[in-house]
Amino acid sequence: METQVATKQEMFISTEAMRTHWQGHRSLTRRVIEAFPEDKLFDFSIGGMRPFSELVMEVIDITDRGMDGLASGTWEEVQSFDHNGNMPKTKEEMLKLWDNVTEKIDAKWPSISSAHFQKVQVAFGQYENANYATLLYFVDNEIHHRGQGYVYLRALGIEPPFFWER
Repeated sequence: METQVATKQEMFISTEAMRTHWQGHRSLTRRVIEAFPEDKLFDFSIGGMRPFSELVMEVIDITDRGMDGLASGTWEEVQSFDHNGNMPKTKEEMLKLWDNVTEKIDAKWPSISSAHFQKVQVAFGQYENANYATLLYFVDNEIHHRGQGYVYLRALGIEPPFFWER
């Protein structure tokens, strides 16, 4: 039996399908934010985990600055994302920040070529990886923190949105 050697790279998913997939996750995470009572969004936690508002701000900051890096190829050096100075005071303000970053994804996405996703860069001055892997980290991080939000909602007696409705 002869072994076949791949001579070209096959594409698993188009860049547009990836954007749509990610935006589906963002839509679901937005509904999780909406499900929180205003007071619990900013102060409820379990087992020493951060309140959901802080988890959401991490996702906002990583995605906001991450889209700048992905689109431009120039990554801002960030040692840590400190949300204390820019934490919204209301759920409405948090949702507005979320929506602004969602719009930024759609605005900057067309400028990122398929080839650019294969390029290895150092995100935030410390994470060297192919850009597609950095993007997948953004999505994975959001899913992880959304899962924490699901736990919080259930602990508060609130049925979270169905995770498959993206």
